[in-house]
Amino acid sequence: MSTITEDEAVLLHRYICEGVGDPKRLRLLYLVADHPRKVSELTELLGVSQPTVSHHLRILRDRGLVEAHKEGTTVYYSLSNPRILEALDMMRAIVAQFLTADAQVLSAG
Repeated sequence: MSTITEDEAVLLHRYICEGVGDPKRLRLLYLVADHPRKVSELTELLGVSQPTVSHHLRILRDRGLVEAHKEGTTVYYSLSNPRILEALDMMRAIVAQFLTADAQVLSAG
């Protein structure tokens, strides 16, 4: 796929770019990838307040990146599609290449 339509670009931005546009949301995606987690567990792992975690989870849920499953009074969040992590891992590899190239330039200078 070598081109993208305006409609596709808008949808990609809305669902993916806005969804992963915050470091806390990126971390949340990785945290719920292994197994479903409840908000209190995510709050502890991220070291941020419960309202902050809930806010970011709502954005991820609205974008279709995570799913909520209720068990009794507890809500568990999980990754809705494991392919999102494949895309994120590819972007992480690109960043690592950038950093390696930058380090080489600095050490050569």
